[in-house]
Amino acid sequence: MEIKSTFSFTAAAFLLLTPVIFLLVIKPRRQKPHQKQQLPPSPPRLPLIGHLHHLIGKLPHHALTALSQKYGPVLHLHLGQVPAVIISSREAACEVLKSQDPACADRPDSIGTNIMWYDCADLAFSPYGEHWRQMRKICVLELLSARNVRSFGFVRRHEVDRLVETLRLSAGRPVDLTAEVFAVTSATTCRAAFGKVVRGRDELIEMMREAVTMSGGFELADLFPSSKLLNVLCLNRYRLLRMRRSLDRILDEIVEEHRSMISGEFGGEDIVDVLIRMQQNRELQFPITNVNIKAIIFDMFSAGTETTSTAIDWAMAELMRNPIVMEKAQAEIRAAVKGKTSVDEGDAEALRYLKLVIKETLRLHPPIPLIPRACRAECKVDGYAIPIKAKVMINAWAMARDPKYWDRPEIFRPERFEGSSADFAGSELQYIPFGAGRRACPGMGFGLATVELTLAQLLYHFDWKMPEGMSVDMAEGDGIAVGRKNGLFVVPTPYDYSIAI
Repeated sequence: MEIKSTFSFTAAAFLLLTPVIFLLVIKPRRQKPHQKQQLPPSPPRLPLIGHLHHLIGKLPHHALTALSQKYGPVLHLHLGQVPAVIISSREAACEVLKSQDPACADRPDSIGTNIMWYDCADLAFSPYGEHWRQMRKICVLELLSARNVRSFGFVRRHEVDRLVETLRLSAGRPVDLTAEVFAVTSATTCRAAFGKVVRGRDELIEMMREAVTMSGGFELADLFPSSKLLNVLCLNRYRLLRMRRSLDRILDEIVEEHRSMISGEFGGEDIVDVLIRMQQNRELQFPITNVNIKAIIFDMFSAGTETTSTAIDWAMAELMRNPIVMEKAQAEIRAAVKGKTSVDEGDAEALRYLKLVIKETLRLHPPIPLIPRACRAECKVDGYAIPIKAKVMINAWAMARDPKYWDRPEIFRPERFEGSSADFAGSELQYIPFGAGRRACPGMGFGLATVELTLAQLLYHFDWKMPEGMSVDMAEGDGIAVGRKNGLFVVPTPYDYSIAI
């Protein structure tokens, strides 16, 4: 749950074609005298825009991987006025995420997170400190514990069963599986967070998608924070403020409805119920406000929907490209569920090969390819000084495809994880699909439960083929969670249970 995937062409053209304007509106920062520090190596930079020209027209994780291959695994860049350090090796990541974790445990600032996440009053973007520790403890123990994840099992099963029935009605015809899967994950997250599929869900989804795209720190006001004029001229700022007003309207209604009648959909607590209960806890060091509640439930909705659906979509795309792997996964599922007409969560948890498929999917397509941190105290990584307040971006995508750590890394081969100590929790730092260290994703268990059950049901109930004349498009799209650019159109054929009984 932890940067915008493409640098804005409009912003790039503006920066490159109108330098005179920038000379007028941006006051160059005078370098303060300080002791000499050995900064990481840096590629050639241009006046004013720094290294932004290296990102134009490319996906940032691709561009930064190419720069790291040329200049080294620890890079120092200037994104406009903002210093950034890019980490692209397991050894350097270990220093940032473990040895120097407290020093690099902040989040980068951006107008998107400040506006849409209520001045970072949530968990994902909150500054590191006592307030963050309290909120993480509440999220881990009260919202996303293993017990709570299990308690939402009925919601997951019900939504996935609805997906199966929808696909049966489309048997033999092309369907946009990307859209169908997104609908399932958004409904599942809505019901777990809010107790029901709320009015305004479509509007909430649209705002979420726009917000995460504009929260990566690549807006003009983010790149040149000293310029008050650029802050005023940043049109996306006003767009975000309009979305924030709409978001307030939806979330205020949800919170007030829960406050007047606290009860979950099936008699238990949903996430809003828990937060309201914790708000009434007078023993908390930092009282929970309505702003905190709104920021956290927007966290849960955006992370639980976007990253989960992205992982399922990438997995199905890779399986369509690798039919032998798909057949092996289907054979395992159909043998384990033989004699039954559906897959439950207990069945899904025991599917060893399916877990390998998910691991390999998240290696090639980590939900957040660039994990954002910010330096809050003096520290060194790989012998280099990291400037205070610098963005620190761990290129999880680059490490997961580095031939130094992986044999034939571009090939989709789930068997590589057999007997491997690499796990989802980031014990092996060349594989960190959910981050690592203090700011690792606390919603990993919730997301994986949805991914496992959805994939198991899709592979059990249907055989799959591409529409005639079409192939799988693996182009990457924009967003904080980098999904596929275009929908996955496939043809489902219902599985004949009588063969297995």
